[in-house]
Amino acid sequence: MERVRTGIAYDCDVLVIGGGIVGLSTAYAITRAAPGTRVTVLEKEPGPARHQTGRNSGVIHSGVYYRPGSLKARYAVRGAAEMVKFCAEYGIDHAVTGKLIVATDRSELPRLHALVQRGRENGIPVRELGASQIQEYEPEVRGLAAIHVGTTGVCDYVGVARQLAGASGAEIRYGAQVLRVDRRPDLGVAVRIRSGEVLRARVLVNCAGLHCDEVARMTGDDPGMRIVPFRGEYYELARPELVRGLVYPVPDPAFPFLGVHLTRGIDGGVHVGPNAVPALAREGYGWGVVRPRELGATLAWPGSWHIARRHWRYGAGELRRSLSKGAFTSAVRRLLPAVTEDDLVEAPAGVRAQAVLADGTLVDDFLVREGARAVHVLNAPSPAATAALPIGREVARRALAVLAAG
Repeated sequence: MERVRTGIAYDCDVLVIGGGIVGLSTAYAITRAAPGTRVTVLEKEPGPARHQTGRNSGVIHSGVYYRPGSLKARYAVRGAAEMVKFCAEYGIDHAVTGKLIVATDRSELPRLHALVQRGRENGIPVRELGASQIQEYEPEVRGLAAIHVGTTGVCDYVGVARQLAGASGAEIRYGAQVLRVDRRPDLGVAVRIRSGEVLRARVLVNCAGLHCDEVARMTGDDPGMRIVPFRGEYYELARPELVRGLVYPVPDPAFPFLGVHLTRGIDGGVHVGPNAVPALAREGYGWGVVRPRELGATLAWPGSWHIARRHWRYGAGELRRSLSKGAFTSAVRRLLPAVTEDDLVEAPAGVRAQAVLADGTLVDDFLVREGARAVHVLNAPSPAATAALPIGREVARRALAVLAAG
């Protein structure tokens, strides 16, 4: 027999915390899969896409890097095609440029070949290039060998987020920071925001990005991980004519970071970066931003110390490139010998919300977990923007299943 509940006035069926591209894609997917479902999105900033979504290279990733069968591989390949189609349909700036992944040292050649195999396993067309063929695509770039991935592109992800918000039919509440969550498994969730208002919903969806683990704990669920924030620092190339498209180094498979790369954006400018250094706050976009409570929580997590012990050499190199523009320039010159320090103009940084387990494992794949009346997106760094549409559908599917069960 269906239980009859009286006396509760729900403000919505599904309450989404986080107005980045994943939260907005989830709201969009819910209203398309189940028209009539009342969705509210809470975003603490005055507008959408103010953090990871709006502070990255703007690349539509092909999926060439990701382990075959992983969510990242499946969703990036599918999401890239869908993102291009979405941008074309709604007139959002985008371009399918292709990209080069360039080996500059003999030790990188086996890893480059492994990427060729991985790309083919993921169904991505990859062309292998010798040293002389690199200049057909990028006259100023030098390397021993490279691969060309034709399906990579760039787009305006902030524009995508705005379109998702407008087309979702959801109520989007900006300036609505969540302070407290009260969950009753037999009833739903009540969320108090900074204004003092309380909103009641049947299901909570946590897409809070840099704060997703905190929201999970606030809800009463143990996420089993912590977000350790890594800042990525960028420069703008003063001579953008040096780069035609997208140029990447061969990544180290031990890390989820892709290394300092060159990205011609949709505005014609060329972004150079990012590196990856520990941030001193969840939203620590510069060395001067320190939040002691957040820093203390990072240092109290055992996984942070395991990372430091295991990867201190890698970290020292990244730190050096952060503190020394000359060191950063040297890293860029491995790919682009013509670049000088004067060519690099400081640009806004981003912060990656990286999930880390207690043993120091950097969570490699997207991570979505469920609790009573809740769905938590706990790891959605790059390529989450590329994969936002399929991620949103998966999170929506889970949220609607929880809604139906309740």
